[in-house]
This record gives sequence, C-alpha cells and structure tokens, in this order.
Amino acid sequence: MPPRDSAPVEWRMSDALVPYADAVAFMDARVAAIAAGAAPELIWFLEHPALYTAGTSARAADLVDARFPVHKSGRGGQFTYHGPGQRVIYVMLDLNRRNPDLRAFVRALEAWIIAALVTFDVKGERRADRIGVWVSRPEKARGKNGEIAEDKIAAIGIRVRRWVSFHGVSLNVAPDPTHYSGIVPCGISAAHFGVTSLRDLGLKVSMSEVDLALAREFELIFGRTIPSL
Repeated sequence: MPPRDSAPVEWRMSDALVPYADAVAFMDARVAAIAAGAAPELIWFLEHPALYTAGTSARAADLVDARFPVHKSGRGGQFTYHGPGQRVIYVMLDLNRRNPDLRAFVRALEAWIIAALVTFDVKGERRADRIGVWVSRPEKARGKNGEIAEDKIAAIGIRVRRWVSFHGVSLNVAPDPTHYSGIVPCGISAAHFGVTSLRDLGLKVSMSEVDLALAREFELIFGRTIPSL
C-alpha cells in the first residue's frame, strides 16, 4: 500500500533500551505532527526493557504473574511482552495517503514480516482468526483434536488517530522465552499455540541482519525510506 505521492518514510533506529512511557509520549506527539502535515511518516526500530502491555481487549485473568512492569496501552489486542532480544517496530503511517482500511493495513504488516522471514528460510504464515505471524511446529505436541502446533513469532497491535497509525509490530529475534510465562500472550491459551523466536527455531541471526531484511521488504510494500537525522 504505497502512498499516492513520493514523500519517503523516515527511518529511526534506537540502540539503547527505550522506556515504554517515553515511546508512547513520542508517538503521541509525532502522530499529531504527521496528521497536521508538520512531520513525515516514521518507522521507529527499538527494544524495550522487559515489560508487559495490556491492549484494549486485555483480560485481567490473562495477567498470570506481574513479574515486570505492566503498562496499559491504547493499541488493539490483549496482553503482550516486550523486552531485550525482540525487535519492536512502531509504525507511524498516514493511511489517508495510502488506504484508510485497517484490515488491509494489518494484512500489509503481516505480509511485510512474512517476506522478511523468508530471508532466513522461515515460513511465516497468517491466520484468518488470529492476528500476527505464525510458524507451524509439527515436531511439537499437537492439540486435543490432533491440530498441528503453531507458535507466534510476531505480534501486531495498532491504533489509529485521524487515520495515522501508531504502535505496530514486535518480532521475536532472541528474547528470553521464560519472560512470557507471566501472561497469556494475546489471550491465546490453547496448548498447541505458543510463542517462538528465530533463536528458538535454531537460527543464530543478529538484530542487524533482521533489520536489513525488514528494511528491504518494507520499501517493496510501503514505499521509499530515508534515515532519521
């Protein structure tokens, strides 16, 4: 869903861990500026310290153990985890310039992650009844009715304000898998659904390698980018 005009998307990278409240405050200000035509669209790559966020559909029962700070979030979805080893991508795009269709936007984000995963010979898949990117795990225990196990490798939770998106995508590169035990991730508790990462799949991939793949595939789907000043 490239824009109708040729203005590039600004690309920002943060090397240090970014506190969640600081990130939300920045997004609030940037989204307002984008909507007002005072700033370009922005993609922000970062990592957070270990924390849980509760989306607008989060259920209290899904917070099993608040072992890390819990932040209420205006994004869609339920509980999720953010922490070191996970590439968080905040996507601030003007859907008025592109296509003001939330379902199409989520599908485009899923397609972006799926295309980037191909670089590492990982087959990411979307599911009609579950947002995010999933990996089939036939080697793991099946469900009660013989369903093949599936693990989520990337979560998506977005919000729009004046048709400018914010929040976005989290892709598991090499997070600590035990950190997920404090929540029911995305409210999905079936035994044959879990969480995975590139490291869990046996891949020794650096964050910079992942970033390069994401950058390449982003431009094919969403349009040109420029580095942040």
